[in-house]
Amino acid sequence: MTERDDIPTIALDDFIRRFASRKSRLMWFLGAGASASAGLPTAFDMIWRFKRDLYMSQSGGNRPTVADLSQPAVRYRIDAYVASLEGLPPPGDEDEYGALFERAYQSEQDRQSIIASQLAGAKPSYGHVALAALMRDDLARVIWTTNFDALVADACAKVYDGTSALTTATLDAPDIAANAIERERWPLEVKLHGDFRSRRLKNTGEELRRQDTRLRELLQSTCGRFGLVVVGYSGRDESIMQTLGQVFEVQNSFPAGLFWLRREDDEIFASVRDLVCKGRDAGVEAALVTIHSFDETLRDIARFVELDDAVLDAHSPKRQRWSPVPRLTGPRGASWPVVRFNALPVVGVPTTARIVVCDIGGTQEVRAAVATAGVDVIAVRSQRGVLAFGADADVKRAFERFSITEFDLHTLELRRSAERGLLNEAAIRAITAQCGLTSTMADRQRLFPKDPNDSMWGHLRELVHRLEGQVYGSPDLQWHEGIRVRLDFASGQHWLLFDPCTVFDGATEENRASCADFARERTVKRYNSQLNDLVAFWARHLAQDGRELCAISTAGGVGATFQLSDRTAFSRRTA
Repeated sequence: MTERDDIPTIALDDFIRRFASRKSRLMWFLGAGASASAGLPTAFDMIWRFKRDLYMSQSGGNRPTVADLSQPAVRYRIDAYVASLEGLPPPGDEDEYGALFERAYQSEQDRQSIIASQLAGAKPSYGHVALAALMRDDLARVIWTTNFDALVADACAKVYDGTSALTTATLDAPDIAANAIERERWPLEVKLHGDFRSRRLKNTGEELRRQDTRLRELLQSTCGRFGLVVVGYSGRDESIMQTLGQVFEVQNSFPAGLFWLRREDDEIFASVRDLVCKGRDAGVEAALVTIHSFDETLRDIARFVELDDAVLDAHSPKRQRWSPVPRLTGPRGASWPVVRFNALPVVGVPTTARIVVCDIGGTQEVRAAVATAGVDVIAVRSQRGVLAFGADADVKRAFERFSITEFDLHTLELRRSAERGLLNEAAIRAITAQCGLTSTMADRQRLFPKDPNDSMWGHLRELVHRLEGQVYGSPDLQWHEGIRVRLDFASGQHWLLFDPCTVFDGATEENRASCADFARERTVKRYNSQLNDLVAFWARHLAQDGRELCAISTAGGVGATFQLSDRTAFSRRTA
């Protein structure tokens, strides 16, 4: 699926600067994704659990055959069965979660037990603690959430050293939220869904439905006073998305902006794209912001606004669940890895970039300046200034009209999201240029053979039979055998993550279902042996025998070259 070309977006570092300047004028809206790092399942995870439980109990299926829900073949088998059941809403429907929960577990007591078991033992993640620290410093006053966990309250109890500071309003007591907002009694957490997630809203009593309406109306009116930061929320709930959309009908809505934070792997629902574009059209500062995770984003914000490190260190979870695996030696046997990962060590990576301090906006404006100058430069906006790879003369030509006050070398710090973004862009460019790959305009991270008839792709063709073609019934939709690549940092080093996939050229919102069906049919029978061969092929091809991969090579500036190992990462028990 492709995004609308005109959807407003800003870089994470740009958002962080805006957040810091607006301080307490931005509210937060947390979805289930914000609790995932604390070990809690998302609504998506629970939906698939309910589907699998229905399939297992009614079809007599064998659990090991459907244990791994990450496998497309497993999801396809379960989905096909659930689709045959009458009375269930279609996938993605606002009512899907509650309807599946009630169908799988008809007793409310059983549903409450399942919810309690999921919440048991959950502890606030770093992101929750950092958010509580922002609340303590009056940098975040109101938290709206569709979650029914107590992670925000638990984090506040740690940071405030007590439970009395936070006011929590739930679905059964909307007046508490209204009074707190009217009297400006901060901080405030409003739980829009309360515990009713064990039932469909339409199956609750009339009083509960009225209270749900009252809380949504309160959300709508409060957005006339504050801006809103949304994180970890997919936008599945039609009632909430309608409520946010209606805010734009009032003048001066979202006075501090509307920022929708999303991970780059997450699907963007049409309702989210429409909401952000509607805000832009209404004159609201509305934009999508791509992030790595809830915890990393709150970490970057905490550092920028200089929250007390002692508080964060004292109350953040410290969990070491893994250790580096010793290098394999000897024949295949007991020491062979249990899991092979689709990740290649990056053994050579740029350590410096050019930094340009000047009067320019965010990364979007930076890229526009490079395009206008017509120069070969890779650049992003960081908190300190513009970071760039390229010839010095080209970099100066791109930014000279923005009053350059500093032009120097900058040591890249891998913990900073903007700098990881610069390296990611450069790595993808190097791989694209030197491995015979290309991409669509819609997604630069999805790569496929530029010339599928080249002899370098012979072995890949043996593995998958065809490398490109037309999706049947869709003359304007082309498919290509390819990979999705991304640079990441873990265990003290960079890794290149690569995922064999089907790349579509001409994908739109209208043909999204056709793309998904076609991709599923092509990969459903790719079992472990073939996937292993595919990973091995792409590892060798991307590593290019250890040769340097060059994104920008220049003697008169700062270039960017990378070097990959073809030995993929793996995991196994060491004791």
